[in-house]
Amino acid sequence: MASWFERLFGHFRTYHQPSPLLLRYMIVFGLVGFPLMYLVRFVRPSSGFDDFALRALVMSLLLLLAIRNHWPERLRACYLHACYVTMTIALPFALVFTSLKNGGGTAAIGNTFMAVFLLMLLADWRNFIIMLVTGSGAAAGLYALTDPNPQVPLDYVFRLPVLLVSVVGGNLFKFALEQATAERVRQAYASLAGSIAHEMRNPMAQVRHSLERIGQVLPVSRLQEKVQIVSRLDVERLHRHVAMGELAVQRGLQVIAMTLDEVNDKPLDPQQFALLSAAQVCVKAVEEYGYDNDQQRAKVNLQLHNDFFFLGSETTLLFVLFNLMKNALYYLPICPDARLQITVTDCQIGVRDDGPGMTSDVLKSLFEPFRSVGKIGGTGLGLAYCRRAMRAFGGDIRCESVVGSHTEFTLMFPPLSPTAIGMRRTALMDQAREQWAGWRFLVVDDDGLLRTSTGLLLQSLDLTVDDAADGLQALDALKAQRYDGIVMDLNMPGMNGYELAERVRRGEVPVNQHSCLIACTSEPGFLTRLKAENAGFDGLVSKPVDDVVLLSAITQAVRTSKHKHWSVTAWLSGHRVLLVDDSSWNRAAVAEYLRHAGALVIEVDSGPAALSELNHHNEWHAVILDIQMPGMSGIELARAIRALDSHLKTLPILATTAYASDDIVAEGRAVGVGGFLIKPVEAPQLCQHLRTLMTERTASPEVVAVADAALSASTLLDARRREGFQRIGMVEELLKDYLPRIDLLVERLTAAAKERDLQQSTDVLHSLMGMSGEAGAKALHLFSRGIYIPLLERQQWPQDADWLAKLWNLTQLTSRELRDWVEKRRSTIGE
Repeated sequence: MASWFERLFGHFRTYHQPSPLLLRYMIVFGLVGFPLMYLVRFVRPSSGFDDFALRALVMSLLLLLAIRNHWPERLRACYLHACYVTMTIALPFALVFTSLKNGGGTAAIGNTFMAVFLLMLLADWRNFIIMLVTGSGAAAGLYALTDPNPQVPLDYVFRLPVLLVSVVGGNLFKFALEQATAERVRQAYASLAGSIAHEMRNPMAQVRHSLERIGQVLPVSRLQEKVQIVSRLDVERLHRHVAMGELAVQRGLQVIAMTLDEVNDKPLDPQQFALLSAAQVCVKAVEEYGYDNDQQRAKVNLQLHNDFFFLGSETTLLFVLFNLMKNALYYLPICPDARLQITVTDCQIGVRDDGPGMTSDVLKSLFEPFRSVGKIGGTGLGLAYCRRAMRAFGGDIRCESVVGSHTEFTLMFPPLSPTAIGMRRTALMDQAREQWAGWRFLVVDDDGLLRTSTGLLLQSLDLTVDDAADGLQALDALKAQRYDGIVMDLNMPGMNGYELAERVRRGEVPVNQHSCLIACTSEPGFLTRLKAENAGFDGLVSKPVDDVVLLSAITQAVRTSKHKHWSVTAWLSGHRVLLVDDSSWNRAAVAEYLRHAGALVIEVDSGPAALSELNHHNEWHAVILDIQMPGMSGIELARAIRALDSHLKTLPILATTAYASDDIVAEGRAVGVGGFLIKPVEAPQLCQHLRTLMTERTASPEVVAVADAALSASTLLDARRREGFQRIGMVEELLKDYLPRIDLLVERLTAAAKERDLQQSTDVLHSLMGMSGEAGAKALHLFSRGIYIPLLERQQWPQDADWLAKLWNLTQLTSRELRDWVEKRRSTIGE
């Protein structure tokens, strides 16, 4: 019997998946409707049965459902069960009981019909019958037991056939509507799946083509020869084919991401927009588009009349251009003499083809989703995404077409004034100046003019800049001096940039083995990037070098270099990480990244196996789990982990998923997932997210390291905080108030730590965090936070025996930097 009820309720659960929105609307309707219906009794001549207590019960149940988000976590799983019972009480039971107590009548019959039809909307036909019979039967039974003279109203009896016919007819119509809706959904899914498959054929065909060409270039394997020679030309071909394959994979992933974003109406994030050159993006689009053959490439022409800058996303605009190019090139085979021309001029990018053109009727609905014209298997989402992307940039897209003549799409961008561009450049340079304060760069280029211009740009950031005319001179400079960044040309006589980078990374110049390397080249970036990465470069910038592009490239390269440095120094050494994913291929890649960083990785393929491992070992530092797993999902696993012992309640959890919708992210955050990574997972992003999560739980290795050496002001101090003190005239307070109080807190902490007084140490650390944060002592704030959290949550002292000495050292360094900054400011004002 229990299993029968469970199967029956399963239909109700399925009816309200994936979101019980209909139930929520009905709850709101009941909260408003039940009190209003009660008030009607006061305007009628005969008020009848006073059902205040019954309505109060129903209102109480509805209110409980309305505050579901405040329920205890263990009770939320019973939400649909509570809805089932509440709706049975609120509709058939309450309304039928009141109607019987009132002796029938027009109003009673109306209420009964309303209860039936509302219930019909709320449940599938099986549960509708059960709820209707149960609620009505319970109402009739209670009426018979509590009324001194129970009678069945005749008008009720006379209208039962009408009610029965309405119930049968309503359910039949509802069933037909559900079938039609299900068919439309099936067709939509089939159309979308077919469209994505169609869009993916091109990049997958390119990947297959690249693999075939790689196979042709590779030498035949011979068992007798330990070393087989591959010619330099063949190596270049291999690099080219691998680069084309990687580019095709990237474009395929973009197609999937665009489709999912468009289907889910996910907006672009303006916070990620950067200052971009339209000409450079268009050059990149023409170079990197996946052409079917050389003849197709020859049909594309780029004209740069007047370059302009805009605020946007390079990846997004590239996809817009790729989509327009793909649409145009699709039709060019039927017009052998047709050409595709891309033009950049005056805040506009034009994409014009001499194809068959489109009629005015087609143009009217061209940018609507799921509209595809003249193509079999098109998604119908590409142009809709293009319009949404351009409007996110603050511009728009329009199309003008003449049948038999041409089609031209125009991307219109909002104009940026020279002042606005200058402000953006200044902000970018100020940020770079702050981040790279005290750094030394080496510029290596055989072109003296480019070497000078690049050096002047870096010198404008208050950097120390040296230069070298070729690889041999650069090698001598690298042996004599430590450099934070090296910007070098790839194609130089004698020793080129690739060879120089390889020798640096091999350790020929130990002091610069892990310096940030940025490559400059005139070659197409997508063909050069793989070779540059293999040689050891952290970033790549295309010539001619623009100041904004160069600064952005160096910033990204510095970030990449830091991630590589973490791996080289095995920053996860001694850390136990649990990796949960049902796909062995996905686990293999992520596990390799983690082991390269020194982690001890335990791999499992399911949620139950993960819980078993967590219970088997006491020492864990992080969990990386897949969201979509059979049986127990990643969300369910995270919820279960948080329900384990106290030391696991704060265990960092990082989730990986093929697509993270807003609902998935919100649900994951609610159960304790600290971050999300989109598959395929890249090593730098994995390191960055995992490092951030682990820093929030324990003392950051990076912050501990900064306590061991004299650091620059940019590392120790928060520049924005200092500027804030300067604006509000509180600079002197830093010396007179904040610094002495920080010293006093450190003294108190030292005394409490020596006494092993956990409570006193926790209280002092809390004050030290707040005080150092207010004073702009960035490194000191992070270091004290790294000690405070495990002390507070797990009553665990730092494992580093020298943590107090490091804290004192960091305090003294911070105090000295703050005093030097105040003195410099005083002298500047005096001048």
